[in-house]
Amino acid sequence: MTTTAAEVYYDPYDLELNKDPYPMFARIREEAPLYYNAQHDFYALSRFDDVNKALIDHETFISGKGALLEIIKSGMDIPPGTLIFEDPPVHNIHRNLLSRMFTPRKVLDLEPKIREFTAACLDPVVGTGRFDFVNDLGEQMPMRVIGMLLGIPEAEQRHITDHGEATLQKEKVDALATGEVFAEFLDWRAEHPSDDIMTDLLNAEFEDETGTVRTLRREELLLYLTVIATAGAETTTRLIGWAGKILAEHPEQRADLVANPDLIPAAVEEILRFEPPALQVARYVTKDVEYHGQTLPAGNAVLLLMAAANRDPRRFPPDGDVFDIRREARQHITFGAGTHFCMGNALARLEGRIALEEILKRFPEWEVDYESAQMSHTTAVRGWASMPTRIP
Repeated sequence: MTTTAAEVYYDPYDLELNKDPYPMFARIREEAPLYYNAQHDFYALSRFDDVNKALIDHETFISGKGALLEIIKSGMDIPPGTLIFEDPPVHNIHRNLLSRMFTPRKVLDLEPKIREFTAACLDPVVGTGRFDFVNDLGEQMPMRVIGMLLGIPEAEQRHITDHGEATLQKEKVDALATGEVFAEFLDWRAEHPSDDIMTDLLNAEFEDETGTVRTLRREELLLYLTVIATAGAETTTRLIGWAGKILAEHPEQRADLVANPDLIPAAVEEILRFEPPALQVARYVTKDVEYHGQTLPAGNAVLLLMAAANRDPRRFPPDGDVFDIRREARQHITFGAGTHFCMGNALARLEGRIALEEILKRFPEWEVDYESAQMSHTTAVRGWASMPTRIP
């Protein structure tokens, strides 16, 4: 029986707690490193080494029953093509298809277009005295980049991202999107091939787990496109929203970035570490594992608290709760680890760097309008639906 301090409590569905979970995460790390929540029947790991090792150990901590607590608890069947809810060898086969589309060269080639999209979002608000990091940029630029990569016409891109956000914005994500929102585009692209990911996926041949050489089935393709569109835009949207808040609260570091733009890549990493878009990821446990003298039993769901691990002082000394763009570089786990390490990490980092470069050129100072700011309420991702600021 796992024992915890009675007053230590974490509920991923408690919206009030999740507005600032870090004081509780600090207590869980120190007082209950193997935490158990009886109400929702899940375990949680919070220390960096424990979370990192669990993410890498895909045989003990599997994704095939879902990567969200409510999906694991539902016992639902996971349809093929849901990349983030797959285990090797099927996951590796599907991942390899996408990895060739996110090579470092292909990502770097996007920089001029990303900068163009960013400038198009920012220039209209110059001189207005106000700028919303999410509505004016965070929801716009990443959407246009993913739309361009997939080959979605600009007029339809908002509809696609709204569909993805609607799936994530439920308080509990208890069902999977079918991907049917892409059906019309997929059929059209099959008749009109182009230089985009959708065309590449339509034509890609691979050897599946049965040894059969084939192309992706329609249902697999639709789910693939849903994962790419949602995950591809969501991380950067949250990153940009958090950048607005964090840098307003650390004006001296913001001024440092204005004076020294070479620090911007390090600032992007620190923002990702300090406020990751996802607080946690869930796994299903296939065998008993010992942690700190206690047993995490097989057959249970476990939350890997990546946001807690990212602030573990053992990994980020002397104090992981301090935001510091000049912190010694150490790998965080905002993008995961192991076989499920985020393939879009280079794209998110590039978009984040360009966004900060272009914002700071135009707006070296700002103040957050907290009365108008709105958090995004979902268990899948954590961030801002609106991050309005006043520009002097």
